Amino acid sequence: MASRGFSHATIERNAFLLIILAILTISIGGLVQIVPLFTIETTVEHVKGVRPYSPLEQAGRDIYVREGCYLCHSQMIRSLRDEVERYGHYSLAAESMYDHPFQWGSKRTGPDLARVGGKYSNDWHYGHLIHPQSLVPESIMPSYRFLAETPLKYDNIAEKLKTLRIVGVPYTDEEVAQAKADLEAQATPGADTDALMKRYPKANLVPGNGHEVTELDALVAYLQVLGTMVDFTDPSAENPQQ
Repeated sequence: MASRGFSHATIERNAFLLIILAILTISIGGLVQIVPLFTIETTVEHVKGVRPYSPLEQAGRDIYVREGCYLCHSQMIRSLRDEVERYGHYSLAAESMYDHPFQWGSKRTGPDLARVGGKYSNDWHYGHLIHPQSLVPESIMPSYRFLAETPLKYDNIAEKLKTLRIVGVPYTDEEVAQAKADLEAQATPGADTDALMKRYPKANLVPGNGHEVTELDALVAYLQVLGTMVDFTDPSAENPQQ
């Protein structure tokens, strides 16, 4: 006992030795937790229904990030009773697996948007983004009318999908090759969307103006897909795909 006490006292009195031993202990603990992660393909289990964003949805997501929407709206429902009752099923990690970066957010000046897709009509979203107070009088959200007047620049959409593929988003060669056509089909009334819907199930067809694709079309397409990919009425929805 005396020997142990002496050794412990020696370490406490020697600041340099204490620092070295503390670093060694932390390093061993870190390695025990980190090294096993390199032996598995991913720490996020795939969930049935989750897919990469369509080209138009991805363009809309870029606009969402550019305009700083994440500063006032979170996209992460915690597993707390009041949040689930208000917003819907708690968020799954897999729902954000193709987000670079994720849009969980850290503040809710406005409501959480993780499950806003399908909650309102396309017309509601267009009207709300153009004049928020016309639909929600107490809203302090600014108008985004200019998005309806700004043509979407998407000549590089195929290159954007290629870049996302580098960081792990599994876009196929066909999806990259058809990116521009898919984007236009999703935003053009009356367009042939069979191929689009096969590649991107549950993609929301925005009305557009029939003349050009606008940034507002893209943003609405993105908002309308949030939280719609996973069918929580299916008992197997949360089971990882094998």
